[in-house]
Amino acid sequence: MTVDKNKDERTRNWTFIVYPESAPKDWAKIVNNIKVPWVRSPLHDKDVTSNGEIKKAHWHVVMFFSNKKSFAQIKEITDSLNATVPQKVENAKGMVRYLVHLDNPEKYQYDKSDIVSYCGADILKYLTSTGGDKLKAISEMQEWIDDNDCVEFSTLADYARREKFNDWYDIVVNHSTLFLNAYIRSKRYRLDVHEKDSKRSSDKNGGSYEG
Repeated sequence: MTVDKNKDERTRNWTFIVYPESAPKDWAKIVNNIKVPWVRSPLHDKDVTSNGEIKKAHWHVVMFFSNKKSFAQIKEITDSLNATVPQKVENAKGMVRYLVHLDNPEKYQYDKSDIVSYCGADILKYLTSTGGDKLKAISEMQEWIDDNDCVEFSTLADYARREKFNDWYDIVVNHSTLFLNAYIRSKRYRLDVHEKDSKRSSDKNGGSYEG
């Protein structure tokens, strides 16, 4: 097989695994000192093998360089952390979402809020809900609106910001504002109509009463 010596094997984004038992105590500081954006997954301590055995606890790390880096350059970093052999990141969004198994429902689902970003790494765009996720979240919001007799969009937005930031807020603000607003207005209209009908019925019954 002919090897293309001119092929550029470098890339900007790299990933590797760090094990708490073998990494230096200040390993995150070591990575920080490189001064490039990077993220660390929640501690994966509930992953299991195909045999159902718990895997060794570990963190996934993703580094985002502004310029392409070679395998040898990243290997120097992973060696200093006693980490695994670095791997190229072919799909940044897929890799970031894998930090909590967002697209792998068969695996343990870690909390998105436990992903830690360093040096200005912005991963919110990678965590944007997929089509199926959005529909599920919107359905949950409709159920919450019904259960809580929500008649103001601001009430939903405030709740999403305070209580459901990672799951609902982006959808409320950036994706389904018109639909949710219309749903709430429709609900408010139905309640108004019901109250007016009830009042008319009450007035009619009261007017026909003879003592």
